[in-house]
Amino acid sequence: MAQSSQATGGLASIPALLQRNAQRFADKPAYREKEFGIWQSWTWKDVQREVDNFALGLINLGVNEGDFIAIIGSNRPQLYWSMVAAQSVGAVPVPLYQDSAAEEMAYVLDHCGARFIIVEDQEQVDKVIEIQDRLHQFEHMIYLDPRGLRKYDHSRLHEFRHVQEQGHAARDEFTPELERRRAKLDMSSTCVMLYTSGTTGKPKGVVLSNRNIIESAHNSSEFDKLGPDEEILAYLPMAWVGDFIFSVGQAYWAGFCVNCPESPETMVTDLREIGPTYYFAPPRVFETQLTNVMIRMEDASRMKKWLFDTFMAHARKVGPAILDGKPVGFMDRLKYKLGDLFVYGPLKNTLGFSNVRIGYTAGEAIGPEIFDFYRSLGINLKQLYGQTEATVFITMQPDGEVRSDTVGVPAPGVELKIGDNGEVYYRSPGVFECYYKNPESTADTKDPEGWVATGDAGFIEEGSGHLRIIDRAKDVGKMADGSLFAPKYVENKLKFYPNILEAVVFGNGRDRCMAFINIDLSAVGNWAERNNIAYSSYQELAGHPKVLAQVQAHVEEVNRSIAEDPMLSGCQIHRFLILHKELDADDGEMTRTRKVRRRIVEDKFHDLITALYDGSDKVSTRTEVTYEDGRKGYISATLEIRDAKVQPVTTQKMAAE
Repeated sequence: MAQSSQATGGLASIPALLQRNAQRFADKPAYREKEFGIWQSWTWKDVQREVDNFALGLINLGVNEGDFIAIIGSNRPQLYWSMVAAQSVGAVPVPLYQDSAAEEMAYVLDHCGARFIIVEDQEQVDKVIEIQDRLHQFEHMIYLDPRGLRKYDHSRLHEFRHVQEQGHAARDEFTPELERRRAKLDMSSTCVMLYTSGTTGKPKGVVLSNRNIIESAHNSSEFDKLGPDEEILAYLPMAWVGDFIFSVGQAYWAGFCVNCPESPETMVTDLREIGPTYYFAPPRVFETQLTNVMIRMEDASRMKKWLFDTFMAHARKVGPAILDGKPVGFMDRLKYKLGDLFVYGPLKNTLGFSNVRIGYTAGEAIGPEIFDFYRSLGINLKQLYGQTEATVFITMQPDGEVRSDTVGVPAPGVELKIGDNGEVYYRSPGVFECYYKNPESTADTKDPEGWVATGDAGFIEEGSGHLRIIDRAKDVGKMADGSLFAPKYVENKLKFYPNILEAVVFGNGRDRCMAFINIDLSAVGNWAERNNIAYSSYQELAGHPKVLAQVQAHVEEVNRSIAEDPMLSGCQIHRFLILHKELDADDGEMTRTRKVRRRIVEDKFHDLITALYDGSDKVSTRTEVTYEDGRKGYISATLEIRDAKVQPVTTQKMAAE
């Protein structure tokens, strides 16, 4: 621990980092928030005052050391301050996904035994009230936005601002107690508890210490030379470990500014206005942005489309090499400069990426074509590989060594090894303390020497030391002939196409691969509008013959690409169908971080999988769905099944090693 403290300058907690920043960066912006179209700003000195007042208010309300404080809402400065205030009084912040249904929240709130809950607005207050009878330890709720709450019973309901005011009024009485609690915090103190939205089973509470957060923030900031002048946009769920490490860990370590958008609807505009220098997004966000670009280009004039196609072809050829500082001929550089003037520069500005110095994507694999598209524009997009249990960082890509087919080298302080079954293991200062109230799962995941099983299959390249992830270990299997089955590899290739939103591939233990496809309603709807194709619902559009023909062309193109990889050529898709509904977290088919719950999908749509394999041309089905207001209903559909052309297969048995 002495060595850890020395490496991090003796700063052993997030509140200690805040106190340092309030002195070192006193008048620099720490937070911005857009409200009613205007950016509000708070300096580090302001933030120290806001956090202290709220911390005093929490003590006044009766918060004890060791209490769990749940935090529910979208990215708001006050909710970030709430987390630091909770830590300051020796409590543990537990952020929840704001789009969770009341039923999902009930499990987490009861499991952690939250006495206090801090929420954003009336919507979240109503969810908690709906389940409060099942929360035996719940005592008080604090809300930010008072709209609609005037006539509620306020015996256990408090406005955030009032709690701050009461804390400030009682500062003489409670400041000594606040300072005593803050002084007790050290590297081993719990910093935050984050619930994993696992693809199987109930969420698990991952306990992360100050050591986990601060050392991970310190090592990763040094790796990418992050400093106090960075600007980031905080728009991803606060309950997700990625947001916590970027918007709290690294922000407090490096002292940079966290910008909160006004709403999801204004996010793109806010992104352009802020022009972040450091940007993170899961693959889904980059896929959506690329889809929107392609939709706009379909509507562009012939001249603009020619310019775009011509210069993008050149960018794909030389852009990544220029970005990495590799030798490129004078004429190629000149043409790229012209492309930057006419296409790449305006496009980056439209996307809000003009100032991005470092961009990261993680959460799941990104399609190589999507990844290469952004790098060809001159955007320094890199991949990292991580987990909640690792405090994000397992591997990172150094500048100059960025590739679409690997996830980089071990992050600073991380050790890697590959198990006998091909599973990736790591050990690092970021390794979580435990799963809360779950010693069995903790022991299954982390061995006595601190090695953690990732659940992913991969290998380390000789020479470069880069890690390549094949797929989830539990999803990687073998086809009936012994060749490798890696569904995620195929799914990511399919999702490169703007009109394919999601794909689920089946084939483990079988002689052929089949697929479910979700179309992207905005992309395909735009195409239908341009072609005067009328439709009244997602289901009707998904079943249109021209849409099926388009998707079939994409599947066959992916098959041609897969056939070129001897290890995975057996994963070509023989038959597919377009699902009659979008896969949805509310229906349990995806996690809140948009990962497919493969086993649930297989069970729920087993009739469709049977039809794919028994040679049927059509299949009728009835599926339960959850509406926005929580009501259940059913939708029925008859789906067409299409055959896709496959290429000759080069079978390569999976090596035992």
